Amino acid sequence: MQVQLLKSKIHRAEVTGASLQYEGSMTIARDLMEKVGLVPYERILCSNLANGQRFETYVIAGERGSGSIVLNGATAHLGNTGDRLTIMSFATLTEVETATWQPQVIVLGVNNAIINERGI
Repeated sequence: MQVQLLKSKIHRAEVTGASLQYEGSMTIARDLMEKVGLVPYERILCSNLANGQRFETYVIAGERGSGSIVLNGATAHLGNTGDRLTIMSFATLTEVETATWQPQVIVLGVNNAIINERGI
């Protein structure tokens, strides 16, 4: 049997911008991506703490150290600058692997600085 478990989570990421005319995706600062093991073009599930919207898209890397969290394309309609998001990705694991699995999680604060981390 295989199970899908949380792989990566960026909690309380503050939206720093939106680009409706971009072709799609979400821009995330490269250092934040690397911290939780996200790779470019990886599928993500997002929930917006401000309005309850949930949506799927994929990740593109933003400038390292910029704190960028940018809604691109249609997702620009699902949030506003300043909204806080939970960004998640999942991994498919065998039942044996689940016994020791730990997701990589960061919690962000002001300017999307990391204030807490787990499983890293």
